[in-house]
Amino acid sequence: MIMPSSLLLIPLIPLAGAVLAGFFGRFIGRVGAHTVTILGVAMAFGLSVAVLIDQLHGAKTVNETLYVFAVSDGLTLKVGFLVDHLTALMMCVVTSVSLMVHIYTIGYMHDDPGYQRFFSYISLFTFAMLMLVMSNNFLQLFFGWEAVGLVSYLLIGFWYTRPTAVFANMKAFLVNRVGDLGFLVGIAALVSLTHSLDYTDAFAMVNTLSQQTLMIGDAALPALTVICIGLFIGAMGKSAQVPLHVWLPDSMEGPTPISALIHAATMVTAGIFMVARMSPLFEHSPTALSFVLVIGATTALFMGFLGIIANDIKRVVAYSTLSQLGYMTAALGASAYPVAIFHLMTHAFFKALLFLGAGSVIIAMHHEQDMRHMGGLRKYLPITYLTSLLGALALIGFPGFAGFYSKDILIESIQASHTPGHAYASFCVTLGVFITAFYTFRMIFMTFHGEERFDDHTREHLHESPWVVTLPLILLAIPSVVIGALSVQTILFGNFFDGVITVLPQHEVLAEIKAEFGDPLTFALHSLTSPTLMLALGGVVMAWVLYIKQPHWPAVIQSKVQPLYSLLEQKYYFDWFNEHIIAGGARWVGSLFWKVVDQAIIDSAAVNGSAWLVERASRILRQAQSGYLYHYAFAMMIALAAMLAWLIGPF
Repeated sequence: MIMPSSLLLIPLIPLAGAVLAGFFGRFIGRVGAHTVTILGVAMAFGLSVAVLIDQLHGAKTVNETLYVFAVSDGLTLKVGFLVDHLTALMMCVVTSVSLMVHIYTIGYMHDDPGYQRFFSYISLFTFAMLMLVMSNNFLQLFFGWEAVGLVSYLLIGFWYTRPTAVFANMKAFLVNRVGDLGFLVGIAALVSLTHSLDYTDAFAMVNTLSQQTLMIGDAALPALTVICIGLFIGAMGKSAQVPLHVWLPDSMEGPTPISALIHAATMVTAGIFMVARMSPLFEHSPTALSFVLVIGATTALFMGFLGIIANDIKRVVAYSTLSQLGYMTAALGASAYPVAIFHLMTHAFFKALLFLGAGSVIIAMHHEQDMRHMGGLRKYLPITYLTSLLGALALIGFPGFAGFYSKDILIESIQASHTPGHAYASFCVTLGVFITAFYTFRMIFMTFHGEERFDDHTREHLHESPWVVTLPLILLAIPSVVIGALSVQTILFGNFFDGVITVLPQHEVLAEIKAEFGDPLTFALHSLTSPTLMLALGGVVMAWVLYIKQPHWPAVIQSKVQPLYSLLEQKYYFDWFNEHIIAGGARWVGSLFWKVVDQAIIDSAAVNGSAWLVERASRILRQAQSGYLYHYAFAMMIALAAMLAWLIGPF
């Protein structure tokens, strides 16, 4: 059994690896850097598995304070751990995917001059995410929240000599600052009402909080609604929900291993985890739940559309991440928190697999990422092809694969929900199944099937990636196939989250599904005849027709719907709006203040104007200084007479 004091080792070992690789990388060399970081994450993974096993065998929830480092006005600032079933599951997901990414990085970054620095960053990323999921108070949660944002900034801009990478990491940083402002407002409002930073104190006061209001201007708003929407705005930034999603596709400017780590197990899952952890608060705010549901459903459908027209293999997978995060968020809004976490877990494995598979293709193609220059690669990259195909089948929810169990029950949960907006959300997530299958197999067919669209030089050097790349692909392909079937009984149809996640009786959609179907097998048999499976198969067939059978049709269709294609190509003009209206407006206001306030008022009027006024006044007053004594005596007499007249006069 893992002792509470030993839990500290789980985040600290990856931190130690990051410090050694970062500060002493020149001394321990490239082999030393990847050795210490991989060993550190492997040890953290082993300990995390031990924690999960303990929890499954009835170990008590650990809620311990490690140390108090400040007390300010009665508010205790401390570091502590809350380890329950939710935490243990997240710890295993984070460390397992991170371990695969670390191993994969040996091959992918083999010739990069920043080798040691990259290993330091990804190990630091693992530490930050572990601190976030293990926290038992809002201060430590915020520390982990900001730490993953900082490391993502460093990793997205890892190739800092590229202007596009610098732009992308700055974009991610700024967009997340917008979300973090809402997150901080939510925490501040909660602390002001509870006078505590501890989760348990906030959850214990939820009934009192539900009766309180906060004054926003002249309006009295329900306190929990303000708190929950503020917290969720933070999640919109971290988990890339509309309209704060714009940073995530550009994060592809970072090396592929970090794309897998960000999109599968760390930063983007932080928002999903946080809302699930805060379920006692969200359950008492129907308005916040509706907001979460609608935002998630909108992201799920409309970000999926963008994957249809993307030609960069990594961006297709990135838009898939956006869409799948929307699915998880919509499930949270439907109060199906366990379903959202279950899909987060299955998605982490097959999405990491798809990203690393895309990276293997990029290595083989000498860093070519445009799928229009690929085709027919399955015979050159058999392991990459097979594992990517398994990941694609898991993503579209093909029967028996991990995504089949998590996505189908997620859609059923949203359809069973009574939260306002559930009809719109049901439409979005159901149609999204067809879209997901279409863009996923469009990517598979354009990359691995059809005619070869590359030159002879590339063909001569095509070969399967080295074992340090293919081994993680194989190891991730296994859970992508079986993890859903192996864990659905325990996590969703069992009592895995009892006492960890709070759901009010009127929101018990998962309980309704469990009561209706009873066990996973019955639900799986039901799903085999559901419309969602037909939609998924329809998407695959459509992709096959357009990109294998009739490859000239997409260009014809594009010419017929050019305005719609332009809308998708411009990504609904979110980037244009941000760059021209938000950023451009800020520059215009700044220029206005510079020219009017700074130059015209302060420099010209206040500074130069005061000097001019003194000079003019001095020139006039100078005329009164004649130097003749009788002039001064006469002026004094006139002044004295005026004073006497004022004192003795009738006025």
